[in-house]
Amino acid sequence: MNPMNLVTRVINILLQPRSEWPAIADERTDPAKLYLGYVAILAALPAVASFVSTAFVGSLAGGRLGTGVALQAALTGYVLSLGTVFVLGLVADALAPRFGGRRALDQALKLVAYSLTASWVAGLFTFLPVVSWLITLLAGLYCLYLFHLGAPLLMKVPEREAIGYTVALFAVAIVVAFLIGTLIATMFGMRAIGMMGAIGRF
Repeated sequence: MNPMNLVTRVINILLQPRSEWPAIADERTDPAKLYLGYVAILAALPAVASFVSTAFVGSLAGGRLGTGVALQAALTGYVLSLGTVFVLGLVADALAPRFGGRRALDQALKLVAYSLTASWVAGLFTFLPVVSWLITLLAGLYCLYLFHLGAPLLMKVPEREAIGYTVALFAVAIVVAFLIGTLIATMFGMRAIGMMGAIGRF
């Protein structure tokens, strides 16, 4: 995906998801290309913003981390975010038949990746004290809305089951986010939890 197409996809999935999801559903996207052309780029946004915030701006709760520690935490959070997108894709794929849908891993990965767009973009505002939490909350809710809209088209989940499907994946995402947060806090301290990337906001 070239830069112009990437920007267009981000704008469309955020501003007109009802018309963008059908286009996404019809695309044949290799998971590797999805990662390299979209996930890896968008997931870097909150990682970079969190690094700048934690290393140079600081937080109201705990000040700043050292530059080296902040960089390590940012890279760790980034890598874990990339891995977790794949894990959630596997879970979304496995859960689909339970909610009347069909299994299709490539579609499940697209559903998770594009649904997380709002949180990745919102991650740019990590450096804003207080307000960033409100932006994070709103972005997380919008991710759920995006997932709910996309599930019937990509995973063929009946619309009446889409809410349950969304809630089930959200529950898994919460557990994953907690485990990632615990790991990062153990390795780098509580101030580094902002490095979690979009998974912590889903």
